[in-house]
Amino acid sequence: MIENRTIRVEEGGVRLDAAVLLRFPSSTRAFVREAVESGGVLVDGRRAPKGLKLRGGETITVLSLAEASDNTVAPDAAVLPRCVFEDAALLAFDKPAGMPVQPLSRTETGTLMNGVVAKYPECIPLGDRPLMAGALHRIDADTSGLVLVARTADAFADLRAQFSAQTVKKTYLALVEGSVAVGGTLENDLAHDPTLPFCRMIDSAHNRLTQAQRAALKPLHAVTSYRPVAHTTVESEERTLLEVTIYTGVTHQIRAQLALAGMHIVNDRLYGAFAVEGQTGHCLHALAANFRHPVSGDETEIRTAPPAWA
Repeated sequence: MIENRTIRVEEGGVRLDAAVLLRFPSSTRAFVREAVESGGVLVDGRRAPKGLKLRGGETITVLSLAEASDNTVAPDAAVLPRCVFEDAALLAFDKPAGMPVQPLSRTETGTLMNGVVAKYPECIPLGDRPLMAGALHRIDADTSGLVLVARTADAFADLRAQFSAQTVKKTYLALVEGSVAVGGTLENDLAHDPTLPFCRMIDSAHNRLTQAQRAALKPLHAVTSYRPVAHTTVESEERTLLEVTIYTGVTHQIRAQLALAGMHIVNDRLYGAFAVEGQTGHCLHALAANFRHPVSGDETEIRTAPPAWA
């Protein structure tokens, strides 16, 4: 953290944020913007917009400016993660629905990884994304269930290679609207819908986009297998519990592909399901993962308990 530093900028025509980053390259452009907007950077003793063009001769006071090395997950002891597996190389947690896996900024708390690093600080520097802190994958905030976290750099590298090679088998439970009689396999090239300000996945080949919008998409291939394991009726509405298996890890993969096939996850209103009165979140749970243990090499399965709705 850079604190209480003063510099003088003689050259004119330079943006404030660029001038600060030039003098303090251990920071980042995002952190400079954050500091300027919060009043952590003053120009001649006064707050100023980040896009201010300096005339030359100004004195810039840096009261507080984060460095790239400060971009880590903040421990939050108030979050008590439910650990379902622990050894010297690997941790596994059963994340509750409604809790994000990771924070979006170094100041955010209340996520799974904030609680993990409070108890397992060795995870803080791990991985290639600072705010993942060794987490090997993500699930949506409203999806409950299994999240794998490495405890060592070697374990992280080994398991990430397995994820990249698509040899990690992930099993989910999904409660969908209607009656599904037989299982099957779904294949789609999914992409973010560019017409929406929030994340929603669409089939890149079958949509209502213009030709130019479709050409700009960056599709990812997703494969999802499913089979019905139970049928229930709630207030005359049929529902089917599916066991779902994926090897790919595309954003919203299961939610989007099931919806595209006409099987809407209960209360997943983003993908067209009916709203369920009094229920928050959708009925999707990460049940298990099968992979090769990064130290022993043994085939390993880690499971969580099914949720109450299953």
